[in-house]
Amino acid sequence: MVSTAEELRVSLDFIAAAEPAFGAAIASVGYPVPRVREPGYETLLRTIVGQQVSVASAAAVWRKLEAELGVGCTPEALLARDFDALRACGLSRQKQGYARSLAELVVDGTLDLHALPAEDEVAIAQLVQIRGIGRWSAEIYLLFAEGRPDIWPAGDLAVQIAVGRILGLGERPSEKLTRDLAEAWRPHRGAAAIMAWHHYNSGQDMLQS
Repeated sequence: MVSTAEELRVSLDFIAAAEPAFGAAIASVGYPVPRVREPGYETLLRTIVGQQVSVASAAAVWRKLEAELGVGCTPEALLARDFDALRACGLSRQKQGYARSLAELVVDGTLDLHALPAEDEVAIAQLVQIRGIGRWSAEIYLLFAEGRPDIWPAGDLAVQIAVGRILGLGERPSEKLTRDLAEAWRPHRGAAAIMAWHHYNSGQDMLQS
């Protein structure tokens, strides 16, 4: 798991022993802090609400949704509202489709967010059944909401840039190369991803994308 500072430190020390460049990165910017989200429907609905808008805008929409649907915006309450009611809260037609897809899968029991398969790829396959939830969103959910230790979002631009910088590569690695480079870091790739974001956000990563 990568849900606590101690778990992150242990995993990153393991990686640093195999890849000294990570040790140098830790010495430069320090250990990252954990990123933890609550597992379940609400976190995924918030992910949908927050797509392609600012944090402030997403928060404003969420406040309106809770005022309309109640705390947590339960799937039953969401499915009971019509298009105009949700549009008044700030949900576009597209996002309403995504939100209803999530709510329907939860209500009919197709998707049990508290009993996802232990095998990461199988869990990702279940999550991407939700309209609007692609592989990246599924990986982020499993990493932060479930603390899964070996999730590696190799398609994330910031992860690619940071890995390129940490390892001293001449250019940003492709998704395939980013995935290949991390093979030696199993089963601690989740910590490597959190470290990559930490390094990227520290201002150390000036490598052009």
